[in-house]
Amino acid sequence: MSSSSKLSSFAARLRGMIGVFAYEPYAELPAFDQIALELFALQFQHNTPYRRLCEARGARPGTVTHWTAIPAAPTSVFKEFELSCLPAAERTAVFHSSGTTAQRPSRHFHDADSLALYETSLLACFESHFPLAIGDWQLAILTPPPAEAPHSSLVHMFETIRRQCGAGSPAFFGRAAADGTWALDLEATVEFLRKAGASGQPLLVFGTAFSYVHLLDHLAGCDLRLTLPPGSCALETGGYKGRSRSLPKAALHALISQRLGIPPGMIVCEYGMSELSSQAYDATLGPSRFTFHVSRTFRFPPWTRVQIISPESGREVGEGETGLIRVLDLANVYSVMAIQTEDLGVRCGDGFTLAGRAVSAEPRGCSLQAA
Repeated sequence: MSSSSKLSSFAARLRGMIGVFAYEPYAELPAFDQIALELFALQFQHNTPYRRLCEARGARPGTVTHWTAIPAAPTSVFKEFELSCLPAAERTAVFHSSGTTAQRPSRHFHDADSLALYETSLLACFESHFPLAIGDWQLAILTPPPAEAPHSSLVHMFETIRRQCGAGSPAFFGRAAADGTWALDLEATVEFLRKAGASGQPLLVFGTAFSYVHLLDHLAGCDLRLTLPPGSCALETGGYKGRSRSLPKAALHALISQRLGIPPGMIVCEYGMSELSSQAYDATLGPSRFTFHVSRTFRFPPWTRVQIISPESGREVGEGETGLIRVLDLANVYSVMAIQTEDLGVRCGDGFTLAGRAVSAEPRGCSLQAA
């Protein structure tokens, strides 16, 4: 079997496994360690820059015997090297990390199979965290549409959910400027939200933290308080770093409740990045073992593992301690599954709470644009 056939076969098998977790978001993936080691061998063979990184650390198939020993590629390496198993001629899409225009972005390359796995992963995870069937929402997306942000994994995620919902236009209310920064069409957004409030059909609002601040400040300036239909939810992701005033999360959520009429318990935060194919959420509003659960601890789905790593020792920290977030994402079949981020997290069982960025890390995430 050719290298591309082996990768395609692995991706197809993983898609089948992911499909069973739509309503069991924290169930165990059988034989996770065995699957991770199998993928490590494939990526070591077919991803030349990653193989060199592994060899420099003395790691190779046969010597690595547990998923925790699989070398993680720092996100900064995605800026300098093409960490991809895909030949250049087969790449049909690329997601970039966000940041200032002076920074070189990370690049995560995809083909049709890779995007199909990415979409399977994001939809299964999304459906497991929200209370309504995916086709029962109205959508208000506070980002530019895909045509204006073709390299944003976040916009691709929102567009995938929009297509699955069958939502028509308008849905995207952001605009991308020539320098790549994002702005919100405030008048159109407010008009849509007014009509949505009168329709009675629950609304799901997607946005970065800074886009919510722009909307909420506009509503406050107009002395407007909207009441969205019962069952409406808000998904918030990312940070600020210069695109708006910064607010503590609790204060931002309180304003979303005051100005949009969405209860704090129906506001979900998402954590993701362009180098990954899966996302973490800090709440489960949907049916999980036939209960409703709200937590403010981020957790990834069963086809991932997360570690909080001490930057001093390189070892996993203890419960309640702070370190760098490291993610092993099996859905990253065609790039690198083990990613060392520059984000700080506090270990909370099998999850984490966010604690900001490492001191020496460049601004990124959804701080100026959105990944």
